[in-house]
Amino acid sequence: MNRVDEAEAGSPPARCSSGSGQEANPFDSSSGMEQHLPSTVMATILSKLDLRSLCSVAATCRSLRACASHTLSFLPAFHLLEIAPTLDLLRPLLPPNPYLRSLKLDCSRLDDTSIGHLARSSLQELFLYNCENLSGKLLFEVGRNCPDLRSLYLSSLAEHRRLSVLYAELKELITGCSQLESFSLLFDVAELDHPEFAQIWATASDKLTSLEIGYIPISMLITLLVLVVESRQPSHSMKPPIFPILQKLSLSVDYITDNLLSSISSGLPSLTHLDLQDAPIVEPVVSSDLTNSGLQYINRHGIMKHISLVRSQEFLFTYFRRVNDLGILLMSDACSTLESISLGGFCRVTDTGFRAIIHSCNNLRKLRISHGSQLTDLVFHDISATSLSLTHVSLRWCNLLTSIGVMRLSYNTDLTAVDLRDCRNIGNEALEALSHLRKLHTLLLDDTDISDTSLWILGRAKFALASLSLRGCRRLTDACISALFGGSIRHCIQVLDLSRIPNLSDNGILSLAKTRVPIVELRIRECPQIGDTSVMALASMQVEGGSFGSSLNLLDVYECGGITPLAIRWFKKPYFPRLRWLGVTGCLNRDMVDSLARNRPFLHVACRGEELGAGYWDSSFGWYHNEDEMDELEQWLLDGGPASDEEDDMMELLGN
Repeated sequence: MNRVDEAEAGSPPARCSSGSGQEANPFDSSSGMEQHLPSTVMATILSKLDLRSLCSVAATCRSLRACASHTLSFLPAFHLLEIAPTLDLLRPLLPPNPYLRSLKLDCSRLDDTSIGHLARSSLQELFLYNCENLSGKLLFEVGRNCPDLRSLYLSSLAEHRRLSVLYAELKELITGCSQLESFSLLFDVAELDHPEFAQIWATASDKLTSLEIGYIPISMLITLLVLVVESRQPSHSMKPPIFPILQKLSLSVDYITDNLLSSISSGLPSLTHLDLQDAPIVEPVVSSDLTNSGLQYINRHGIMKHISLVRSQEFLFTYFRRVNDLGILLMSDACSTLESISLGGFCRVTDTGFRAIIHSCNNLRKLRISHGSQLTDLVFHDISATSLSLTHVSLRWCNLLTSIGVMRLSYNTDLTAVDLRDCRNIGNEALEALSHLRKLHTLLLDDTDISDTSLWILGRAKFALASLSLRGCRRLTDACISALFGGSIRHCIQVLDLSRIPNLSDNGILSLAKTRVPIVELRIRECPQIGDTSVMALASMQVEGGSFGSSLNLLDVYECGGITPLAIRWFKKPYFPRLRWLGVTGCLNRDMVDSLARNRPFLHVACRGEELGAGYWDSSFGWYHNEDEMDELEQWLLDGGPASDEEDDMMELLGN
């Protein structure tokens, strides 16, 4: 739970007041409380709570509601990511507060009229997610009003309704926020192309250590990097260099090229984390591609800890065809300091190249390889003879890998997360080997060749597996439920994906409901034999005496063959009180789906087949973030927080 110490925030002693303006003692005799505390003591206690806990306290009685409402005016941190508030809800929750230091919000229901409530002068940390209905005016106001900002995160800005983001607005942001240390613009900055785009970064904070941009055209990026390199030349010694202490750089571009890596190496000598992803729309030519020569620029200064080079298949099935084992060998010679490596789309690299990485990087903890079409079991042949202590391994779309390779990989007993999605030759033997990993908490097995038998072994393993994905495992049947939840795993698993399993039916979901496993996220999309009975069973499921369907935060039943409009009725209150994400087929009955969305305004209803949640499988894997940076909601889920209905608690706090 994220809290800012009262002394650090400069919060004064606070007193609770009732709605009439009179000081209120929450523990007077009329409140029915047995003990009495001064209102200042109570206010100090409440100021230590996060928003979720504060709303729960407000729902208990009038006196505490008044005290909680007053506490909002000096709360140092306001984090509301579980729901997307409207401005009408946000306005009373965010009163004038000179002590507010950290603000984190899901802005999917907010527009420009809310900017005045977001851009506050006292802020040092501002994280705004899903800003698709906010225009570039947000950048301008943040730059003008938040001079002490240290961390800024904005995602999906102006993506809906064709809102604009202007160069002048970005300029105001960069020049106004002169204390920034972490800067994330997770949206397309192509429309900010301007003759002076590169020059405005010369005014950026000299304290900046982390920069992340959702997408930037390679032409704009190279122009910026040329200026960065020039700022470090002796001829520019009278001016400070651009990005003097930048340590983390994450970018999505058109093409990853040799010139790009060379410019980054020359202009950013303090870099420890480099994350580059491209998504070509046409096959790259030599001058616009990465070759063996380009890899030699990586870690020239010997301080790199994380490197990620990924070619996305979003627009075209293309790979790094000009890189082979020689390039990887040259890179691995200079990368002994690496702790995390992610390589995607290196189709010409064989076991020789991948083994060089494993044997050269003694500090390696996280290894991610995707579309490794020539990676085989031999990569891990003698891994037990190395000093490696891997914790995270992802080998997605490595179709030559078999259970033998996984058995050898399992010699790394510190493994906590394993991703084997789309490795179609992985079978039951692999699961038996993985079941001996006592620290394993995340296991992704989509489209592998496992059967019900292997899940019987997995269900009785001695680890606290919290997340399991079995999407597309076609050999599984209803029997996999009893096999999986017949052992100790039932007490810890909270995220489960059973999508695209053709032989999974209502009987399997009925068995799941009977186990009363406190699952938080359940995905059963595109299962032809799943119908209304499954929805009714989950709606009626009670966990440890809680309300109906109390544990589910996310449920995806998109394109399940037996779902009819009848099922929509079961998503109304009092069923599924904590549900925040629901995936259904929109053509079932559009009017009923729209009515449900109006009836439960904090429920995100997805009807177009989009994946639900915040990209759990990738973000929770921890490739690019430290484990101690875990979101408070994710931590709360993993710790097994109490079941409550935040909607009602919010309304209680508002006095409704």
